[in-house]
Amino acid sequence: MSKVVLKTDIPGAKLLNRGKVRDIYDAGEHLLIVTSDRISAFDVVMDQGIPSKGIVLTQISKFWFSQTEDIVENHFVSDNVADFPAPFNQYEELLAGRSMLVKRAAPLPAECIVRGYLAGSGWKEYQKSGTLHKMPLPEGLQNSSRLPSPVFTPSTKAEQGEHDENITFEEMTKLVEPALAARVRDISVNLFQHAVDFAEQKGIIIADTKFEFGMLDDRLILIDEALTPDSSRFWPKDLYAPGKSQPSYDKQYLRDYLETLDWGKTPPPPHLPDEVIENTSSKYLEILNILTGK
Repeated sequence: MSKVVLKTDIPGAKLLNRGKVRDIYDAGEHLLIVTSDRISAFDVVMDQGIPSKGIVLTQISKFWFSQTEDIVENHFVSDNVADFPAPFNQYEELLAGRSMLVKRAAPLPAECIVRGYLAGSGWKEYQKSGTLHKMPLPEGLQNSSRLPSPVFTPSTKAEQGEHDENITFEEMTKLVEPALAARVRDISVNLFQHAVDFAEQKGIIIADTKFEFGMLDDRLILIDEALTPDSSRFWPKDLYAPGKSQPSYDKQYLRDYLETLDWGKTPPPPHLPDEVIENTSSKYLEILNILTGK
């Protein structure tokens, strides 16, 4: 197991933001994103990290950025530490594999979720009201049922410690100019479908995922991460059976464990057993290998 990186403090560098998982630094013309091994669930950051997680997220995002750049421009510049400006280029051991230099963009104030299957909060809503983000769905769907077609279900972007809130597309158009919101929706579904088709050939179902976009001058670009096990549900195709939760190569394993505890989903987080930490790390490394061959 690799050494766990819970947080970074790079001498001589200006830290702009420490999010749930990523530490973002000022790198002059660009930003430097360092992906730690922190893991959050139900918007609470666990006290323990997951070995290799930051490397997995960075390498999977890099892979998908390369795969989808003909669909939409993205923020990736380089993940070669030698290309980074000082002082970052002096920290090869810390930064190699888990960091990327990216274009500076102004993030849009909405998270762009695309769902191909009914799972998680979507399944919970459907059980209550037969809807998904207030949109009616056919009757008789089960936990993990495939949806008739991919559905764009945006949410607000919460501050750390707060919960994201599901919103309708119409509500999103109050946060983002309507024509831009429609463009973001169409690109999100296009990205999702491209990834679904690729992953299916590898024996993986992508049940849902979350994208984030930003504006660079007047250009819309894909930012943050792309189709990682933090932001997506990856299910083994050969084990898929609707009517129950699916085995997965993603954060759902940790969420399922936490659901067995008497914990109110607010800080402080519970202590994670070594087995849960190791199994989570193994699932992340396995999906990296399946999708990218690394």
